[in-house]
Amino acid sequence: MQVPTGPSRRRTSRIPAGKDLWVYWECSPYRDVSRVRDLSPSGLFLETRARKHEGELFRLHFLVQEGQIRAEAVVRHADAGRGLGMKISSVSAQDAPQLNRLLSRLRENPRPQEVPQLDKS
Repeated sequence: MQVPTGPSRRRTSRIPAGKDLWVYWECSPYRDVSRVRDLSPSGLFLETRARKHEGELFRLHFLVQEGQIRAEAVVRHADAGRGLGMKISSVSAQDAPQLNRLLSRLRENPRPQEVPQLDKS
């Protein structure tokens, strides 16, 4: 059964990040490293089991080949046990070019969506 969805409120669509995009994050008093499932210039989905609430502020440090990318993001949606939908609230002016290069790389090298393997036993 499919659940009907309405139009997206996002200004830009998210780009799937594959398995190799990670961020170190801080949200007082916690710190952790988590995988980014998808990314856009204005938001991301962070895979984590951390229980956070809408409106909480995160400091993000992307662990990528493009160089240092620091950002602040606000939780917009919490999916218990799976992760957090976040809106990027700020990126430093000196880190914005690296974020743009990262987004370009993800667009140029799209990762196929993971397809679950069937057990043949």
